[in-house]
Amino acid sequence: MTVIKDAANRYFLSFVVEIDPVDQPASNPSIGIDLGIKAFATLSTGEKIDGPEYSKLDRKIRRKQRKLARQVKGSQRREKTRLQIAKLHSRISDIRRDFLHKVSTRVVIENQVITLEDLNVSGMVKNRKLARAISLQGWREFRVLVEAKCNKLNREFIVIDRWEPTSRTCSTCGFKWGKIDLSVRSVVCLNCGTEHDRDENAARNIEKVGIGHCHDYKWTQRGSKTTSVASPSEASRIIAL
Repeated sequence: MTVIKDAANRYFLSFVVEIDPVDQPASNPSIGIDLGIKAFATLSTGEKIDGPEYSKLDRKIRRKQRKLARQVKGSQRREKTRLQIAKLHSRISDIRRDFLHKVSTRVVIENQVITLEDLNVSGMVKNRKLARAISLQGWREFRVLVEAKCNKLNREFIVIDRWEPTSRTCSTCGFKWGKIDLSVRSVVCLNCGTEHDRDENAARNIEKVGIGHCHDYKWTQRGSKTTSVASPSEASRIIAL
């Protein structure tokens, strides 16, 4: 057993136990999960799971950090402020960990095959406007938890390649409409006319790629009378919400 003291002066006891895999039947054969910022997870069933709201605690941390920068190094007041910042960080971490455990447990129990997309998080955080929001989500931790619980419950865990065009392809007919801006949240397929929510469409495509099923994209493009680029008269077919 190991005794751990964190930066917020909290003590924990850490120990490891071995358990046997649990054979529990799943209610759904497979599911695809698209991770995001606006909604933490969008499932291929159409359900969206919103994450916790960290903005209030994050603003407190920023305010305390500015205060810390003005204080004299080595002073008792600076140490008090440092401890307050550490406790706020620990609170965010506890809220996030509790949420990720609950979501990952539910997803693994209900589904036999779980498919996620291999996200380039280190590259995404280079965007200064989204870096802080992405860092608070805990996508990597969620993936680790899902994979560990899949091994525990005898589920199949699949990670598809990050270059799969999941958000650029119609999940109904397989037509590729090309790259679209992040502000566009709803798209109408120019080939079959189906209107898609961007995240739900990506989640369905993630599931299809994960279970080994994909559309014949070349056949779809040959049979289509339109192109992947909308003409000026078709601009209203792409809806920004």
